[in-house]
Amino acid sequence: MIQFTKISLLACFCCLMFSKVKSQSNFTIQSPDKKISLSVNQSANKLIIYNLKFGNEFVIENSLVGFELSKPKIKLNTFTWLSTDTSSVNETWKPVWGEVSEIRNQYKKLVVHLKSTSNVLLDLEFRIFNEGLGFRYYFPEQADFKHFIVKNELTQFKLSGNHKTFWIPGDYDTNEYLYNTTLLSEIDATKAANQEKDIALQSLIGKNSIQTPLMMKSKTGLYINIHEAALVNYPVMHLDLDKATLTLTSHLTPDAVGNKAYLQTPFNTPWRVINVSDKAEKILESKMILNLNEPSKITDASWIKPQKFIGMWWEMHVGKSDWFKASGKHGANTENVKKYIDFAAENNFDGVLVEGWNQGWEDWFGNWKEDVFDFVSPYDDYNVNYLSEYAKQKGVKIIMHHETSGSATNYERHIDKAFDFMKNHGMNTVKTGYVGKIIPRGEHHDSQWMVNHYERVAKKAAENQIMVEAHEPAHPTGLHRTYPNWLANEAARGNEFNNAPTLGLRPEHETILPFTRLMGGPMDYTPGFFHFNLIQYDPSRKQKVKTTLTKQLALYVTIYSPLQMAGDFPENFQKYPDAFQFIRDVPVDWDDTKVISAEPGEYVVTARKKKNSEDWYLGSISDENSRKMNFKLDFLKENTEYEATIYKDGPKASWDKNPQDYVIEKMKVNNKSSLSLQMAAGGGFAVSFKKL
Repeated sequence: MIQFTKISLLACFCCLMFSKVKSQSNFTIQSPDKKISLSVNQSANKLIIYNLKFGNEFVIENSLVGFELSKPKIKLNTFTWLSTDTSSVNETWKPVWGEVSEIRNQYKKLVVHLKSTSNVLLDLEFRIFNEGLGFRYYFPEQADFKHFIVKNELTQFKLSGNHKTFWIPGDYDTNEYLYNTTLLSEIDATKAANQEKDIALQSLIGKNSIQTPLMMKSKTGLYINIHEAALVNYPVMHLDLDKATLTLTSHLTPDAVGNKAYLQTPFNTPWRVINVSDKAEKILESKMILNLNEPSKITDASWIKPQKFIGMWWEMHVGKSDWFKASGKHGANTENVKKYIDFAAENNFDGVLVEGWNQGWEDWFGNWKEDVFDFVSPYDDYNVNYLSEYAKQKGVKIIMHHETSGSATNYERHIDKAFDFMKNHGMNTVKTGYVGKIIPRGEHHDSQWMVNHYERVAKKAAENQIMVEAHEPAHPTGLHRTYPNWLANEAARGNEFNNAPTLGLRPEHETILPFTRLMGGPMDYTPGFFHFNLIQYDPSRKQKVKTTLTKQLALYVTIYSPLQMAGDFPENFQKYPDAFQFIRDVPVDWDDTKVISAEPGEYVVTARKKKNSEDWYLGSISDENSRKMNFKLDFLKENTEYEATIYKDGPKASWDKNPQDYVIEKMKVNNKSSLSLQMAAGGGFAVSFKKL
């Protein structure tokens, strides 16, 4: 049963110092550590303006807020400032699962009560944390303004300089792009998108439109990230760049007739979030987006379990088998899936993902029909009853795959019987997919209707005690706090793009993802490839997996997910059992996380403490450059000896010429020790620290 619950507090210190100021039309408030300051002012012509500083340096210069409505046809951008409320919060809470076992939620709050010149009441709520700022609009219930349609949101982010920017093109239907690294003034989304022949579906916004999470670095060394939090009943926010003023303006995803959102009071928008720090590591450690989401709506979460699994998936991507039974090499057949179940059981994996098990794949891509799949009819060579029982005997769960073919309406019609089918066969996790043009026709993957659909699926799954991961959804915004059964999403270019025929992936890609896509929540990146030239079953393929083997191990630590796949085939893992041991060992749930060192587009070094254990795991990854990393092990427990098992690139390793050259070393260490390890070009290293 789902219901709203009060936040569970650990060592809760919640100071609600509350004050109200009547008629003041400017206000400044600082973060708890006083490093960040927010100013909100009203101009002479009644516009509301905010700015944000880190120390004495502007992060966001004077920027406007407001809306344009299509019904009633008015602009909400000039206001009477009615009053101001302030308060402070300092509390801690425990996530069901995550990167840390306890999260501190500390901020100062400012609410500005406004009345537009068209007599609409509107509140601006700001929360300023040590990590940055979150703000949102709230439309209180009011007698003469109940139902309204948003034409445009007018929120601005005027940047203080021509920053180095890590960006992907604005697109209503896909976020599976390679990241570009340019100055703000050099952004050309259309040019970047035209190079992306590997993406079948594009709904580009414009030449100067980009997606969030957006990562930037100023010339003075400030790291700035713009995203949104708690995206509920509202379309995804993209950003339009005015190069002349370096101002970003919110660009909401429209529906089929061009409207952005259909709303009624009371209503609050998602949070507009600005993370800022002078240390890249602090951006990655921030929990501000989670803190801006609502507490869990699931009262008993004991059935929700992070998982490690293997997928009957990659072999279809590289030509060993196929999703379609009619192809003559159908992968999801009973005997083949049995082999995956056996491998999972032998290696203490939790599950096996099976794709292509159900009828309809022959009539899927490009047809955009509503009734391609019914989600309960297996192919006749896939004995679902036998395999479900076989998996149960082996202590393994089969993970369901629901490819909707973009027909969200069809999925919602079938979802009750589909979830009943899962429960009847002992399945408690589903991977959903949304490849294709969305039905209802005219909707986009990022529209208000689809945002609501993703939440409906998470709610329905929770009612059935089913865990969810979604592929091809809108970008995540921290809703895994509210629905902890929503374990992960794809929502970016994942490891499967190593098989893409043109651009594929670049070695730098994984060093950018933590600063961009992962700001909103865990990603199903599908790491763990051990075979790099993809000619094993199809000699015509020229694609390569562009990392070293030990970098693939490190990704289990640097790219966080409570749902981690071992991406390659069992036979490829069996060739390197000593390296595969790290994948067998590495946890998927953590008590603590320390980002040791990081620079977007270059390298990331992350250490994580295993849940309910003193053991730690560390991953370090590099871009196309080789580099040596030196760091202390002061995160380890004091006065405790550990055995460190180091999986590192060999002396001749490189992503393009010799990816499978690796060395494994063991040594005793403690929290006074240091490590100095070399990463190859496109390489990395992984370390397990097991308490002796």
